[in-house]
Amino acid sequence: MTKKNLRKIAFVFCITFVTVVILAGLLLISTRINCVRNECFVYIPHNTTYEVLKDSLEGKIRYEWGFDTYAQHIGLDHNVRAGRYELRDGMSYIEVARMFNLGEQTPLNITFNNARDPYILASKLAPQIEPDSAAIVAAFNDPQLHAKLGVSSAKELFGMILPNTYEVYWSITPEEFFCRMKREYDAFWSPGRVAQAEKLRMTRQQVTTLASIVYEETAQIEEMPIIAGVYINRLRIGMPLQADPTVKYALGDYKLRRITHKMLKVNSPYNTYKYAGLPPTPICMPSIAAIDAVLNYYKSDYLYFCAKEDFSGYHNFAATYKEHRANAKRYAKALDERGIK
Repeated sequence: MTKKNLRKIAFVFCITFVTVVILAGLLLISTRINCVRNECFVYIPHNTTYEVLKDSLEGKIRYEWGFDTYAQHIGLDHNVRAGRYELRDGMSYIEVARMFNLGEQTPLNITFNNARDPYILASKLAPQIEPDSAAIVAAFNDPQLHAKLGVSSAKELFGMILPNTYEVYWSITPEEFFCRMKREYDAFWSPGRVAQAEKLRMTRQQVTTLASIVYEETAQIEEMPIIAGVYINRLRIGMPLQADPTVKYALGDYKLRRITHKMLKVNSPYNTYKYAGLPPTPICMPSIAAIDAVLNYYKSDYLYFCAKEDFSGYHNFAATYKEHRANAKRYAKALDERGIK
């Protein structure tokens, strides 16, 4: 081999070596520098393919070739995990790929309240998490899930859900959600609260049922213990609860502003004018404040209450029927004057 050929080989070798070093350096740098174009959340539903995942990242990250190469190296192309993932400024494509591969999603806070039935609750939950309303309602009515949670029906399950704010993963399944609610319910019923319920000679479900009536009667938290005390007084002497919200529930119309005598005849176990005692299940999802209002009810001799005629949302309370009739007359007059029928 001539010296000229040797020089050519050496030159090619040097060029190749330098090229490899430069490419290796660029590759090393690219694995460490920021690949995120815009900070954002990426939502990956269950059963998403790797190709769809890559499409969802289009325009959101740089060095797509590096991401794709590394993702396939670690098996992400066969292991796409559902979730809500946060692309943060400063993340390398290796960090992004590992985040998806390990399912390191960012949790979120979901909030719900004032749900009167499973359908309303489902409509409040669906916009916040992956499952849609139909899937949530289906889980509500699933006998296998009821057995797993130790409840007998969808209505009993509904009565165990406490309105609040909870940190969950966006990809939570309906079953996981209800299992979480069961744990929250059990934790809420501390030994102290259980002891208070036992002192009232009521089960947790009965306390929740009464709290649901109290919750529907007033939006004024400071009044809740007083109203709870009225109903407890009625229960103790065997007097019907005669709670208007239970009639609305029986009729399936919560928009009613005035209960007529005809409405009081509806034949339903939820009509507490017709049937004494508590209704079979809660009529809504009561707030924690309403439940605690029952457990810490205000002791009085009140047996009656009526909305104030000033429509302030507060009530007039009375110990005798005579006093109550006077209060009710003033309120009825105010309704007539406003044309509310």
